[in-house]
Amino acid sequence: MGRARAVLVRGGPGERGVPGGPGVAWRAVAARWWAVARGRRAWLCLPAAGVLALLGESPLPLVAGAVAVPVVGRRLRAAERRKGREARAERVAALCGAVVGELRAGWQPAQALAFAARETGALGGEEAAVLAAARFGGDVPDALRKAAVQDGAEGLAGMAACWQVAVDGGAGLAAGLDRLEAALRDHREQRERLRAELAGAWATVAVLALLPVAGIALGTALGADPLRVLLHTPAGLGCLAVGGALEAVGLWWAARIVRGGERA
Repeated sequence: MGRARAVLVRGGPGERGVPGGPGVAWRAVAARWWAVARGRRAWLCLPAAGVLALLGESPLPLVAGAVAVPVVGRRLRAAERRKGREARAERVAALCGAVVGELRAGWQPAQALAFAARETGALGGEEAAVLAAARFGGDVPDALRKAAVQDGAEGLAGMAACWQVAVDGGAGLAAGLDRLEAALRDHREQRERLRAELAGAWATVAVLALLPVAGIALGTALGADPLRVLLHTPAGLGCLAVGGALEAVGLWWAARIVRGGERA
């Protein structure tokens, strides 16, 4: 850590914590390509639907696959946003801990915030504004509150309150941030425990979603040719429409119940 501080003071390029190094550029390129690849996972619905269309000799699976692409894409984007929100919340907690460590090592609050922010990346797109306010005597609490608007960065509002109290009332900033970090990590642990308790419910939802597929596979293995019945006979088309609607409603309702438990 001492070497990193020295690099920050000297302003040398390419070291950890200093933007603009070659390692940072390569990581940014790799992250961009990975984001593009993840964003196209929803299009895998089309090849799967194409296989079913060939096996069933009907274009209906292709139509269903095309309808599923935006639905699956929306679900994947929501999952990515949730992961990003939780990762930023974790970085905010790490920022509080890093600032506390630097303050107790004898650094001034502005210096400690600048070093910790570059190490953790918790301030996101507002990092330059916050660090400029800290360096040139600006309104750091206000800059932190603006940064707290970012998804998952709500803990920065608590840091802003601690900073305001320390400046106006002379209270210890390190003690306040220490309590804030403990509260943020306790909140994360509660969320993880709740998610572990709901894992069984989500497994039930997944089993319900796969039961129709398993039934079709079992019928094919027994030689009943369920795809021909479902896709080429009036009774089969009626059963397919009603069954698909009931499956969608059932999955939506089960997921709604589980998400209600998560929000509670």
